[in-house]
Amino acid sequence: MEKTASFLFAGTSFNKKKYADEITRFKEKKETENEVDYLSSFERVNPGSEEVTVSKKKRKRKQAASEAVEGFNVFKSSKKALVISEENKTDEGEDNLSKEKKKINLKLEADSILRKQYNIHVSGNNVASPLKSFADLSSVYGCESYLLHNFSELGFKEPTPIQRQAIPVLLSGRECFACAPTGSGKTLAFVSPMLMKLKHASTEGVRAVILCPTRELAAQTTRECKKLAKGNKFYIKLLTKKLIRSTDLTKLRCDILISTPLRLSSAIKKRKLDLSRVEYLVLDESDKLFELGLIKQIDSVVKACSNPSIIRSLFSATLPDSVEELARTIMHDAVRVIIGRKNTASESVNQKLVFAGTEEGKLLALRQSFQERLNPPVLIFVQSKERAKELYEELKFDNIRVGVIHSDLSETQRENVVNDFRAGKTWVLIATDVIARGMDFKGVNCVINYDFPDSAAAYIHRIGRSGRAGRTGEAITFYTEDDVPFLRNIANVMAASGCEVPSWIMALRKLRWKKHRPKRESILTIPDVAEE
Repeated sequence: MEKTASFLFAGTSFNKKKYADEITRFKEKKETENEVDYLSSFERVNPGSEEVTVSKKKRKRKQAASEAVEGFNVFKSSKKALVISEENKTDEGEDNLSKEKKKINLKLEADSILRKQYNIHVSGNNVASPLKSFADLSSVYGCESYLLHNFSELGFKEPTPIQRQAIPVLLSGRECFACAPTGSGKTLAFVSPMLMKLKHASTEGVRAVILCPTRELAAQTTRECKKLAKGNKFYIKLLTKKLIRSTDLTKLRCDILISTPLRLSSAIKKRKLDLSRVEYLVLDESDKLFELGLIKQIDSVVKACSNPSIIRSLFSATLPDSVEELARTIMHDAVRVIIGRKNTASESVNQKLVFAGTEEGKLLALRQSFQERLNPPVLIFVQSKERAKELYEELKFDNIRVGVIHSDLSETQRENVVNDFRAGKTWVLIATDVIARGMDFKGVNCVINYDFPDSAAAYIHRIGRSGRAGRTGEAITFYTEDDVPFLRNIANVMAASGCEVPSWIMALRKLRWKKHRPKRESILTIPDVAEE
C-alpha cells in the first residue's frame, strides 16, 4: 500500500511550510490515538490495575475524612488522647461545680425559709445557718453533753429566734450585734457559744468579759452563767468591791468575768487586771452602755482587751442608729441580727394608755386598779428616786406588800429587795429605770408606767419586764396633760407591736424628743410625811 501510494503521488511536490499548522494538528491527533491504543492493550493484559489505583485514591480520601473527624479514628496519637482526657476532666470538674452550686443554693434557700419562719433578719457576708434545734449544736458544732443537759434542766426545749441565729454566728468566729425583744433569751445566746469555745477551765487569766450597765443585771448574768456551766469547772466571777479589795487581781483565777463598766475600767487603770488574753467581749444592753456617761469607760475596756483574735458582740432590745455606727467602729466584718422589727416592744404584752389628768388622778387610778384587780407580781416605774420614795410612803399603808429600789440603797439592800420580789414576799415593786434594763423577774404579770417614760427605748425596756419567755403580760401607761405632746411617740411603738391605738392619738403630731422629764408635783398626800 505504501508503495502504490508513493507511486501515485510520484512527481508531485508538497509544500510543508504552507501547510505547517495542519501537519502539527495531524501529528498530535495521531499521538493521542496511539496512547489510547496502548492503554486499551495494557488493560487487556492487566485488568485489575485500574481497580488498584482507584482503591488507593479511595483509601487516601477515607484517611483524610477520618483525620477530619477525630472521634472516629481508631488509631489515635498519644497527644490527641491526652487532649481528650483533659477535656473529659474539665467536663467532670464543671459537673462537680454545678452540683456544689446547687447544694449551696438549696442550703441558702432552706436558711431563708427558716429565717422567715422565725422573723429573723440578717445582714452580712456568708452568715452561718440558723439552728433547727439544740441538737444541731452537738451534730454541727460538737457541743458537749453537759451543756445540752443544762438546757433541758433549765426548761429550754427549743431555741428562741435570737438563739437560733446568734449562737451559730458566734460559733463560726464572727462578731455580731443583735437586737431582739425583751425576754427572748439573749443571755443564753451569748453565754452558750462562749462556754463551747472556751471548752474547759484555765489558769492563764481572764478569757471572756461580759459588761452590764447595772449591778443588778451583772449579778443576774453571773447566776445564769453558773447555771449554764454546771458540770464544767469554769471560774466565773462577778467583779465587786469586795473582790477588788480582798483579792490580788493579777493572780485571779477567772475564765469569765462579769462587771459594770465603772468597776472594770477603774481596775484596769490601777493595773490590777490584765485583759490581754480575752477571747470574748460581750456588751449587754449595749445602747445603755454607749450613752455619753459610759463611752469613756467602755473605750478603756475595749482597748485593754488587746487580743487580735478577740470576738466582740453587742446585744440589746433597742439598737439606735447612733449605737450601730459606734459599734461598727470597734467591730470587724460583723453580722447584724434583728428579730422582728427593730426597736419594737414585745408582742406578748397587752399595752394600754390611761389618761389620769393630774398627779392626784394618777394616784387615784392606781389605787382603783389595785382594788378592782391586783394580780401580783406588779412592777411600777417612776422617773426619779425621790418619786419612788414618795409613792412607797403612800402605798405601804394600803395593805399591799410593797417594796422600793433606787440608787440610794446600798448594794446589800438592793439585793434583798430584788430577792424578796423574786420570792413572792413583795407583791408590788416600785423602781426607777435602773431596774428596767435586762432584769429577769419570772412571771411579772403587770408593768405600770406611773410616770410617762422619757423615751421610746425606756418604754420598750420597762414593759419588757413582763411577757417574758413566751408568757403573756400587761402594761399600763398613765399620762397627764403634760405628757400629751409626746403621746404619739409611744403610740407608734404600741402600733408596731400589734396593739390597738385610738385614731385621734395616731393623728397627733410626732415630736422629736430628747428626754421627757417634766417637773411633776409631789405624790405625797400624807401631811406629816410631806412636812418632813
